[in-house]
Amino acid sequence: MTSNCFLSRFLSGSPTAPPRPIRSENIPLQESLSIMGVDLEMARQKQPAVLRNVLTNEHGLAKFLSSKGASREVIASIISRFPRAITRSCDHLEERWNLWYNVFQDNAEIVKILDRSPESFFRSNNNENLRKNILFLTGLGITHRDLPKLLMKAPRVFSNSLNLNRAMVDLLQNVSMSLGGTDHEAFARAIIFRNVYILIRSTKRVSANLEFLLTALKLTNSEALNLLQGKGADILDLSHGGLKRNFENLHEKLMSLGCSKSEIKSLMLNGSQLLFISPKTLNEKLDCLVQGGIDIKRILEKPKVLDYSTATLKQRLDDLNSLEYDFETHGIAILDKSKKRFEEKLERLQTLGP
Repeated sequence: MTSNCFLSRFLSGSPTAPPRPIRSENIPLQESLSIMGVDLEMARQKQPAVLRNVLTNEHGLAKFLSSKGASREVIASIISRFPRAITRSCDHLEERWNLWYNVFQDNAEIVKILDRSPESFFRSNNNENLRKNILFLTGLGITHRDLPKLLMKAPRVFSNSLNLNRAMVDLLQNVSMSLGGTDHEAFARAIIFRNVYILIRSTKRVSANLEFLLTALKLTNSEALNLLQGKGADILDLSHGGLKRNFENLHEKLMSLGCSKSEIKSLMLNGSQLLFISPKTLNEKLDCLVQGGIDIKRILEKPKVLDYSTATLKQRLDDLNSLEYDFETHGIAILDKSKKRFEEKLERLQTLGP
């Protein structure tokens, strides 16, 4: 009977057992970090658990980074923004630094990157995985001159498991093969170099986007190869729903403005960046230009004008129309100028008069 009561109490008590108390912050650690100039409030917001650690390596980290040329202010800023850095051992830091140095060949450059993005260096503690990814990407033909650009632009790619990166490369090479490409490795390399973020997307998303683009635009193999290795590489990692929504809106809007399907296809082959613009914003820009007296054919010829905000386009159109600027004669290149160059051109036009 006694044992049954004990068992009953044990079983019934388990689900309502009190939660484990959260360990309080390590006060000596806080004092140490404060002396180093670390912003404790920022560190607490970023990674609060670190401030409760008993075993940390803040002094070893500071000494290590200082030996590589980092100032006291830079070290404090790195720890403030990525506190987990103080949990890395000196051996780990040395090994990881050497791997980065093999890519950049410059301690000062690495310090700059860490100052700009501490997470890029300290996020992963898997040095072997980093080494394998570097070897894999160089084996793909990405040169030692280009590798630093990729590491600076998307460091998370180098923290990916090797299998994830390999799966995406295999997908891209299979796409090249299915489209009749002749150099599948070069095809994958070109896409990765134009859009390295593709390596941190799922193969499912990229496959769906590829299939949609090929079907919606009715691309020939040659057109598809050229698009994907060029500007089209940038849109492969868009969310599939967003890509479809933006494309369908663009297609419908241009058809309503009198464009043919072949003209829309040509626009997509040369101005696929338009698929990054939300339906509402794109429609506002097109309406602004058309209402301002710009023929839609002109916009198709120079889609880069749609990179500017609606407010900027409206102001420029108002300024030019007040001077009776003839877009039919001079085209719309004037709308695609930097703020400074546009104002200089406008000033010259005002001096000349109508």
